[in-house]
Amino acid sequence: MSAVILRNQVVHYEVLGRGKPVLFLHGWVGSWRYWVPAMQTASIAFRTYALDLWGFGDTAKTAEYYSLNAQVELVQEFLNAMGIGKVAFVGHGLGALIALQFAAQAPQQVDRLLLIGLPLKPTRLNGRLASANVGDLAEWLLTEADAVSEAARLEARKADFQAIRASVEDLQDVSFDQSLLFLSIPSLLVYGLNDPLVLLPEGEELAHLPQSAHWMVLDSCAHYPMLEESAKFNRLLMDFLNLNSGQSPRELQLKEEWKRRVR
Repeated sequence: MSAVILRNQVVHYEVLGRGKPVLFLHGWVGSWRYWVPAMQTASIAFRTYALDLWGFGDTAKTAEYYSLNAQVELVQEFLNAMGIGKVAFVGHGLGALIALQFAAQAPQQVDRLLLIGLPLKPTRLNGRLASANVGDLAEWLLTEADAVSEAARLEARKADFQAIRASVEDLQDVSFDQSLLFLSIPSLLVYGLNDPLVLLPEGEELAHLPQSAHWMVLDSCAHYPMLEESAKFNRLLMDFLNLNSGQSPRELQLKEEWKRRVR
């Protein structure tokens, strides 16, 4: 286990590989743990980091740092501590929100964004997230029966539910589709067709994405495509990371199974 001290608190992270840096940010239900298969794949060509956010996994449970802004500040402080300059982000759920907000504030530090299960509006997020306990949320969403998913379920129970609730409350006054409109950073949005937590965007929410952004829906996935269809997800991840810097994900040679129209 690796850790860094920030604000006199323990922040847990893991790192694999060598090369250009990629930072994985987990969602509301889980920790760094469920990124292991994706990190192992990407670490062949990249230096991959996965961070436990405030209130999750083995990072300190300090309620004053549970706001979205404080989580974004954690990412900045972590990058500074690691000596990381420009970085690619892979964010999921809460992690996708934090990555997008970071990119809006410090675009010069972000090479590209892979955003999985990004709720573009608060209404696209299932209200159960703010009311159920962490254990029930893990059983609801982490449905795969394998060693990685079981480890992720156990890790998810470490979360302070107040960290989940604080971030959900912060969402009520934010529409993240507006943040995307003004970004020139290459951004790929990925959704699971059967995700019960983050509902698919309506077509008009995606109609005005900038040329630098693209989206896709994975038909056979729910909330955790990196676990449910790990081979397919990792293939997509590597294709995206291997695009030239500044190249739009619209130029990806999208495989047929990735193509789907949003309603």
